[in-house]
Amino acid sequence: MENIPYDALLLLSFGGPEKPDDVLPFLENVLRGKNVPRQRMLEVAEHYDLFGGISPINAQNRALLAAIVRELNQHGPNLPVYWGNRNWHPLLEDTVRQMADDGIRRALALVTSAYSSYSGCRQYLEDIEAARDAVGPDAPRIDKLRIFYNHPGFVETMVDRVLSALGEIPADRRDAARLIYTAHSLPIAMARRCDYEQQLRETCRLVSERLGRENWSLAWQSRSGPPSQPWLEPDVGDLISQWHRTEAIQDLVLVPIGFLSEHMEVVFDLDVEIRGLCEQLGINMVRSSLVGCHPRFVRLIRELILERIDAHPQRLALGQYGPGHDVCPPGCCPRGERAADSPQ
Repeated sequence: MENIPYDALLLLSFGGPEKPDDVLPFLENVLRGKNVPRQRMLEVAEHYDLFGGISPINAQNRALLAAIVRELNQHGPNLPVYWGNRNWHPLLEDTVRQMADDGIRRALALVTSAYSSYSGCRQYLEDIEAARDAVGPDAPRIDKLRIFYNHPGFVETMVDRVLSALGEIPADRRDAARLIYTAHSLPIAMARRCDYEQQLRETCRLVSERLGRENWSLAWQSRSGPPSQPWLEPDVGDLISQWHRTEAIQDLVLVPIGFLSEHMEVVFDLDVEIRGLCEQLGINMVRSSLVGCHPRFVRLIRELILERIDAHPQRLALGQYGPGHDVCPPGCCPRGERAADSPQ
């Protein structure tokens, strides 16, 4: 494909520790500038200790990076792919400097978030500009690919992941299994200033519609901050406990639809804490896989790239809201009272 306006793709993610010595420096990066007591940071560090001081997010991003490279090499466009993180190596500033050294002038960025929020979108744009400023005048221009919560490729990937999870439940109990989608909670003051909750509910609806399941719920996880500050509810653990008190639940499928890759807020909050709660209550819990490197998701990435280089793009989207914008309007997804950018 000739004369394309971009000469690279940047995979931009959160980052995570890869050995015990990384944990505290990583958490200090995440919490820098935030009013979080050190004791709370040390409590979070203990979560990583349960997994050898390693977050799975970097390994998943390496696998995704390799899958994107294979997809682009096989089908085009022929773009080099770089990877940078917000909070841990490879750090975004170092990656942007390498891109400049390699002569990259204009790149597209895939952010590992499907939804609009401060920490899932605008903060990454701020990170990009901060990295470009640090690198200087030779830094490439970097344009973010649009959000894709309602893209057919994302919905189809999640349908396949949920079907696999449902397949772990005995056939005679499958129809009665409860389905809970989860996502990272936000302070209500922040949620009111973005489309995060609306987009999540639309994705859940689109996936459930294709599964033929009308009985589903969206619950929230991983809240932080003082108890006096209202956050999106219900909390997933509170919802499960409430159901247990009012009805007999035998099987439960948890779908962390708000996340793209395995990281600490999934493997600890759901696989340790919520699984422990379900075992205590006598509920069989199955947790679906995340998007990861699913072939349909990797193809989605290529489709988003083609959108931006095609003179007459096909902008795929399902449901009632249509495709997202390519350029965020001024003032969208403001930080609000407190950024919900917690350790992953």
